[in-house]
Amino acid sequence: MSHSNDPTSAHYAIAPNANRLLWAGFMAILAAGVGFSVRGASVLEEWSKAFGFTQTELGGITGGGLVGFGVIIIISSFLAEKIGFARLLIFAFVVHFLSAVVTLAAPFAFSTGGKDLTFWCLFVGMFMFAIGNGVCEAVVNPLVATLFPNNKTHYLNILHAGWPAGLILGGVASIFMADLVSWQIQISLFLIPVIVYGLMIFGQQMPATEASASGMSLGQILFQFVSPLLLFLLLIHAMVGYVELGTDSWIARITGSILDETTGRWLFVYTSALMFFLRFVAGPIVHRISPLGLLFVSAILAMTGLYTLGGVGTTAAAIVALTIYGLGKTFFWPTMLAVVSERFPKGGAVTLGMVGGVGMLSAGLLGGPGIGFKQDKFASEKLQEISPETYARYKADEENHFLGFTTQGLNGTKVSTLDDDGAKLAGEIEILNTTGETDANLQGLNQWWGDAKATAAADAKPVKEATLFGSRMALKLTAIVPGVMAVCYLLLIVYFKSIGGYAALRIDGEKASGGVEGPVR
Repeated sequence: MSHSNDPTSAHYAIAPNANRLLWAGFMAILAAGVGFSVRGASVLEEWSKAFGFTQTELGGITGGGLVGFGVIIIISSFLAEKIGFARLLIFAFVVHFLSAVVTLAAPFAFSTGGKDLTFWCLFVGMFMFAIGNGVCEAVVNPLVATLFPNNKTHYLNILHAGWPAGLILGGVASIFMADLVSWQIQISLFLIPVIVYGLMIFGQQMPATEASASGMSLGQILFQFVSPLLLFLLLIHAMVGYVELGTDSWIARITGSILDETTGRWLFVYTSALMFFLRFVAGPIVHRISPLGLLFVSAILAMTGLYTLGGVGTTAAAIVALTIYGLGKTFFWPTMLAVVSERFPKGGAVTLGMVGGVGMLSAGLLGGPGIGFKQDKFASEKLQEISPETYARYKADEENHFLGFTTQGLNGTKVSTLDDDGAKLAGEIEILNTTGETDANLQGLNQWWGDAKATAAADAKPVKEATLFGSRMALKLTAIVPGVMAVCYLLLIVYFKSIGGYAALRIDGEKASGGVEGPVR
């Protein structure tokens, strides 16, 4: 991709290695996407089967990763203003590798400490993975905004095309590898783009942030958060994190329960491909309708797509619903970052980091666990309604809690055993008998199945019906969030229209020149 040396050009870049750094950032975000996709497409299911996690517990593990992502973005954004971008990216490179080591230790944790220790092993591994991702996010967003000051929306969308690219690669790999290799191999695939971005940043000079280059003090940077507008944008981005990343944590599994597992994975790849290609054309779109106009339309589409998806029953209908949803969610994250950077350039890396951090914290604390909880709640309530006896056999051992609400979901291992009529369990018990080893969890499950298989034929239909109902309701309720976002964007459009229209600002408070952003329409 070519850039210009003309300071008034929309494609002006302030450094000769701008393209290399842009694509290094692309690969860093791609690494996060690969790990996220592999985990959501197949590894979560494997963890549920192997370790007996409920949907809420799995949401807690994925949420822990996103929480770590959010916290480290915020911390790293302050560090970026002090120690620069290069050292932080090297740190991210190291932590990414260490996260794989901890995550791969889960089977050992299960054999020595059972389910509880395994939960914390996976939680910590995901948290470390998120630290690496968070440092990268805290660096590459202000880095690209600094490199391409006249067209931030366009280049930030290109940078974040790395995310759906990672989702595509991870999703396709999961489809073809799920039944052939262990989850350990699948979860390690993210290390490939990690190595690539490490090589691309080696020995490269990186510019200071816009705020640092202009001599802004930390106090001046933090003063930006006094603005009600910035606080309102942070609130909106918390909803972006919930609806985009929170939903993406579950979408392949939910569509898989509505249709079938393989179809769910392919549909996830399809929406990711749609997002990938669209993010390269954000600039021309924004030139016509402005960033806020794009975000408003996106919110309407996301709401419509999610609610429609909750009622589909065929692959064709799912493709239509996911296309609408995919069109909606594509531009949320990078365009919100661009709006904050354009309106609050004095905030430098800190304001961008705070926005990204709030989005990730929302996804981790609310989105992932909340959508998992909704599935557990409605599935368990439905099963209790249509077959109390079946629910008694398949309910989880403990209650799940979320924001003061309580439910007792279904045990993932028991449901998986029912789905394959005990085939996997039989094979694992045979291995134990051959080796002479003992496994209290596996033997307990085998004892339970010895009683439950007598009613398995009768239990299969209500369990499937209840699980499907939980998935549908989770999507329909989640559609409320982009509906609220649409109202918020409309309010922003009205506000900017009242003050003369939306425009990017320079550090000195004047309108920026050379950009492609048009007035609010």
